[in-house]
Amino acid sequence: MRMRPTLSWTPTEELPAGTTDLGPVADVLSTGGVLVLSGAGISTESGIPDYRGEGGSLSRHTPMTYQDFTAGEQARRRYWARSHLGWRTFGRARPNAGHEAVAAFGRHGLLSGVITQNVDGLHQAAGSEGVVELHGSLDRVRCLSCGVLSPRNDLALRLEAANPGFDPVAAGINPDGDADLTDDQVGDFRVLPCTVCGGILKPDVVFFGENVPPQRVEYCRALIREASALLVLGSSLTVMSGLRFVRQAAQAETPVLIVNRDPTRGDKHALTRVALPLGAALTTVADRLGIAVDGQAVA
Repeated sequence: MRMRPTLSWTPTEELPAGTTDLGPVADVLSTGGVLVLSGAGISTESGIPDYRGEGGSLSRHTPMTYQDFTAGEQARRRYWARSHLGWRTFGRARPNAGHEAVAAFGRHGLLSGVITQNVDGLHQAAGSEGVVELHGSLDRVRCLSCGVLSPRNDLALRLEAANPGFDPVAAGINPDGDADLTDDQVGDFRVLPCTVCGGILKPDVVFFGENVPPQRVEYCRALIREASALLVLGSSLTVMSGLRFVRQAAQAETPVLIVNRDPTRGDKHALTRVALPLGAALTTVADRLGIAVDGQAVA
């Protein structure tokens, strides 16, 4: 197990609203062995909205639940019409400075791993390796009957062919890749079955109301046990799927640091919460550590 960094500050019962001091983040990263836990906030600068920040999608959008998706054909039609449209936006999204900085930290041996709550694949696109996709990924599709995995792009091509002329204007795109469409816009959108067994297809992501696979949770818990510190990036930690790892780290006296503009449910467990935009914050940290981001020399 890695030695944990010696820190000159301790958690407090009540934290201030947030700081702009990136010193503790740079100090912890410089020792290596840091585990990153990222949320939707790290992808907002790539054009993908978050759920709970200012203007977050939950203010206007209720995500599809697993129970609704499996209950009836009409719900699946509505989901796949909106998701098919949203996939076009996700497919165009590119990593931002925050993703690039995380990848650079990894290349320099400062990270023990990356756990992401996001389903957009942008950490991998930036070059991070061994990313644990806690909630799965939108770029894969799973059959609920036979379990076969297939590329999302293959299904997108099939859906394009089956629904010629489908090109409504969405009111917005959500972090789960779901576009905001009315029932009239969904219309009689045609949903396609598994090409292997004819079963129901679902994106290989964890829906609301669905549990993260236990073996994935246990693997993440093992990563927490081995980490020198936990660095939370862009997550409100509102849902237990991420908060449990913060609680585990804090209970083991593993330092927890958060970079998130808004208060989080994990603030009371953290040594500090930096309230800055992630791209600028992580690029600044990389600069302090003398690390080039995205192949560019730091100033």
